[in-house]
Amino acid sequence: MPHIASRYLAESPRVGIRHFTYEDGAEFVARVHETKHLHRPWLFPPDTDSAYAAYAGRLIEDPTKAGFLVCEKDADDGGGAIAGFVNINNIVEGAFLSGALGYGVFAHAAGRGLMREGLDLVVGYAFGPMRLHRLEINAQPGNVASIGLARSCGFRLEGFSPKMLWIDGAWRDHERWAITAEMRTSG
Repeated sequence: MPHIASRYLAESPRVGIRHFTYEDGAEFVARVHETKHLHRPWLFPPDTDSAYAAYAGRLIEDPTKAGFLVCEKDADDGGGAIAGFVNINNIVEGAFLSGALGYGVFAHAAGRGLMREGLDLVVGYAFGPMRLHRLEINAQPGNVASIGLARSCGFRLEGFSPKMLWIDGAWRDHERWAITAEMRTSG
């Protein structure tokens, strides 16, 4: 039986991860509109076609960024609805080999464990083909869901940064969570 190549960079039983494309704009923007109640006040993903095009362009073209869509696997064609996204920002090579993660889930996938699977796949991809050594997540202390996701994927709390990021019109405090390639292999 011939092997059929997957459209995913990595996959688990329920989800696969793949890079952003410009063609994903309509679905992504529609999902953002369905999900604003979950994202606010923590996250403000692009909610227009032009904002998505600029956002995706940065993730596609900037070598210091990598964007991944977490997609539900559809039994029929191997590609289903976009469940969420995970971006690796501020990728630094050389002696540091690290990046900072940002992510969001869409309403239809929330609470189903799909982002847990997706984030785990991105971490594996970052430590595998991307050859990174360390990943960091910065989450606002009140964002219980984000902190729970970081913890469930093996990230450890490393510190607290007051007034770290400008979000929704103010400087916001953040907890710093991190994982290294060694933590993942020893876990």
